[in-house]
Amino acid sequence: MDNAQIMIVALLLGCMGATVPVFIALFFTGLVGLTYIVGVDPMIVVEILYRSMDKFALIVVLFFVLCGNIMTTGSIVDKLIKTANVLVGFLPGGLAMAGILACGFFGAISGSTVATVVAIGGFMIPALIEHGYDERFSVGVMTTAPILGVIIPPSISMILYAMISNDSLEALFLTGFIPGLLIIVFMSLYAWLFCRSRGMERRARPQLKEAVAVIRESMWALLLPVIIFGGIYSGVFTANEAAIVACVYAFIVEIAIHRDMKLGEIKKVVVSSAVTSATLLVIVAGASVFGEYLTFEQIPEQIAEAAVSNFHSPWAFMLVVDILLLFVGMFMDIISATIILTPIFLPLLAEFNINTLHFGLLMTLNLGIGYCTPPLGVSLFISGAVANRNMLYVARAVMPFLLIQIAILLLLTFWPEPVLLLPRLFYGG
Repeated sequence: MDNAQIMIVALLLGCMGATVPVFIALFFTGLVGLTYIVGVDPMIVVEILYRSMDKFALIVVLFFVLCGNIMTTGSIVDKLIKTANVLVGFLPGGLAMAGILACGFFGAISGSTVATVVAIGGFMIPALIEHGYDERFSVGVMTTAPILGVIIPPSISMILYAMISNDSLEALFLTGFIPGLLIIVFMSLYAWLFCRSRGMERRARPQLKEAVAVIRESMWALLLPVIIFGGIYSGVFTANEAAIVACVYAFIVEIAIHRDMKLGEIKKVVVSSAVTSATLLVIVAGASVFGEYLTFEQIPEQIAEAAVSNFHSPWAFMLVVDILLLFVGMFMDIISATIILTPIFLPLLAEFNINTLHFGLLMTLNLGIGYCTPPLGVSLFISGAVANRNMLYVARAVMPFLLIQIAILLLLTFWPEPVLLLPRLFYGG
C-alpha cells in the first residue's frame, strides 16, 4: 500500500469517525481519490454519479419499497401477524414465534430489514411486553428476526449483488429460502426453550373454526408472496416485473377488498416511497464514486493477488471474509457495502472455485447481521426508540440471537449444499 492509498484509507476512516454519513464519506473520499490522485476530470465524476443510478435493476428496488409501504399503511401486516399467531401462538413462547414467522412473511414481500423492523418490530415489541414476556428477550428477538427481510426473497441487497455479478436474480433469490427457514426454526427453538424455562403461561390452542376464520380473513395477504414467487418461477413474469405486479396487487387488495387504505392516502404512500428510494439512490451514487476510484487504482486486483498468495485453502479464505464482512457490517449499510465489496471479491471467487451464488447469500447474511451490531446497527436504534431503551441495553438484548445467526452463517459457509440446493434443482449445474 503506497502513501496515496494510505491517505485515502485515513480520509475515509476519519470521515466515518467524525460521524459523517457513510454515503457522503464514500463520495467525498472517492472524489478526492479520482481528482487529486488519479487525475480524472471532475466532470467525469458527474457522469459516474449519473451512470450509477441509470440502471434498470434499481427500478425493482423502488417498487418493492412501495409495496412494503402499502402493506404498512393498510392492514396486510396486521393480517400476517394474526395468521402467524394462530399457527404457533399457543406454544410456549408462541407470541415470540409468531413475531419471527411474521418477519418471514413480511420479508417475502418487502425485501428490506429496516421496513421489517418498523412494521413488525414496532407492533410486536409492545405486544410481547404487554403479554408478560421478558422485556430484554422481547427487544432482542424482534430486533434480530427482521434480518429475514434481506434473506428471504425478494431482497434489495440481492438485487444489487446480482446487478454487479451478472448472476441470475431468480437463481440468487432461491438461495435465501433454506437459510431463512433455518433462522426461523432455530430462533423459534430458542424462544420455546427460553419461555418454557421461565414457566410462562401458554394460551389455549385455537379451535379449528377460529384458525380457519383467521386464515380466510388473511387469504388475500397470504396470496401476495404466492403470486410473486409463483409468477417468477413459472415464467409468467420476471423478477423485475414481479415488483410491479406486487404493488398493483397490494393496492387493489388494500383499497378495494380490505378497504383499509383511503384514496387520499395513495399520494402520501407514493411520496414516502419516493423519498426512501431517493435515499437508497444517493447511497448507491456515493458508493459508486468510491468504487470507481478503487477500479482506477486496480485495488481489487491487488487484493486478489495478495489473497491468493497468502491463502491456499478456500475455507480459510471464506472464514477471513466472514470476519471482515461482519466487521464492515458494524459500520457500513448493506447497500454501500454490497456495491463497494462485490467487485473486490468477485475475482477471488474464481481463484478459490467458490460459487458466486453461494457467496452472494453469505455476503447478504453477513451484512444483514450488521443491522443488529453496534455501534451503527440501524435496527438497534429503531428498537431502542420503540422500547424507550438506550443502545447498550438493546445491544445486550440481541446477543443470544446474534450468536444463533452467526452459527448458521458459519454452518452455511462450510456447507454450501443447503444454499445451492434450490438453484440446482430449478436451473441445474
